[in-house]
Amino acid sequence: MDATPRPARLAVGVISAGRVGSVLGAALARTGHVVTGVSAVSRASRDRADELLPGVPVADPTEVAQRADLVLLAVPDDELEGLVKGLVATGSLRAGQIVVHTSGAQGVKVLEPAAGLGALTIALHPVMTFTGRPEDLQRMSSACVGVTAADGDEVAWSVGEALVVEMDAEPVRVPESVRPLYHSALAHGANHLITLVRDAADLLTNAGVADAERLLGPLLSAALDNALRHGDRALTGPVARGDTGTLRKHLGVLAQQAPETLPSYRVLARRTADRAEHSGLLKPGAADDVRTTLED
Repeated sequence: MDATPRPARLAVGVISAGRVGSVLGAALARTGHVVTGVSAVSRASRDRADELLPGVPVADPTEVAQRADLVLLAVPDDELEGLVKGLVATGSLRAGQIVVHTSGAQGVKVLEPAAGLGALTIALHPVMTFTGRPEDLQRMSSACVGVTAADGDEVAWSVGEALVVEMDAEPVRVPESVRPLYHSALAHGANHLITLVRDAADLLTNAGVADAERLLGPLLSAALDNALRHGDRALTGPVARGDTGTLRKHLGVLAQQAPETLPSYRVLARRTADRAEHSGLLKPGAADDVRTTLED
């Protein structure tokens, strides 16, 4: 039985109805909390609110915050500091509220103006990609959420973890001091993976291969699964084998037909050689040959 303490039913205010805010608001509503207001400026965000938070009043952020016990700030990173200061300046936040933001790169320091009023401040960052559609609610069940609270504030840590468990996700404690590194790791993996996959698909399409996505799907899914299960031991291909002849062919054809992809290929191949050597897959001499080939 789950022994995590659960918060009382809360009035939740969502600022704003972007892809993350609308989904987390719906996830909290699904557990019995009541979303009392949402801010939504663009047509897309209003449509999203209608779909995921039906019947919830759309209001100005100050009004949304004033009505709420839990204020969920789901705005872009660069807007967060100004929003918090603005809500404090307008008297929209108060002691006893729970103020949560969803930024991955920031911890709770950005919420210090709210904490100064006596609010309980928490950072909850869902480690998943959102579309802002109902299927995201199902994806939450397999997701982790990075939880950050002030050092020593065990009440805030526990409340944050409880909210995550209620949303059917898994809480992972991320101390304030490591938030930038934590977020850079996630961005490097997820964002650059998309770029890498799309570059590979474009190369296949330009080569005249039909349905590049169908071709890549099983290969890349297996590679990801193997990497997560086996680490560097999952490395395969010409770099891990020290096959410099094949590498020269790759470099030549990319230089001729896809020069925009060549720099990233060189960088990733060099990093692959380093990892293969460090893990013992590639002997030092062979690794040096690979690096020399990549630099030619």
